[in-house]
Amino acid sequence: QVQLVESGGGLVQPGGSLRLSCTASGSIFSIDDMGWYRQAPGKQRDLVAVITSGGNTHYADSVKGRFTLSRDNAKNTVYLQMNSLKPEDTGVYYCNALIREIRGTTHPYWGQGTQVTVSS
Repeated sequence: QVQLVESGGGLVQPGGSLRLSCTASGSIFSIDDMGWYRQAPGKQRDLVAVITSGGNTHYADSVKGRFTLSRDNAKNTVYLQMNSLKPEDTGVYYCNALIREIRGTTHPYWGQGTQVTVSS
């Protein structure tokens, strides 16, 4: 079994910052891509940012220059530093990781989601 546990969401004023963390645990052999998606009320879940095992990153245009994605492979953890937050960044943020398990299979896993609300 594999689990992704997220933390760091909350309420912040426009222009503020938050840092999200997501840690994978369980029968993990290795982790390929890790990333974050967000889902605003009434909308589909969209990619925010993704990072490869080698550290290459890709960001949605809407967050470029404001969000920074990083990972600590030794801790199986990915971080999303969010600066200059805007009300339109509000939503539930979900961690995603493509995990190769010890038993030999590879599957994408999702975290439970963490709420980010940007409001004055």
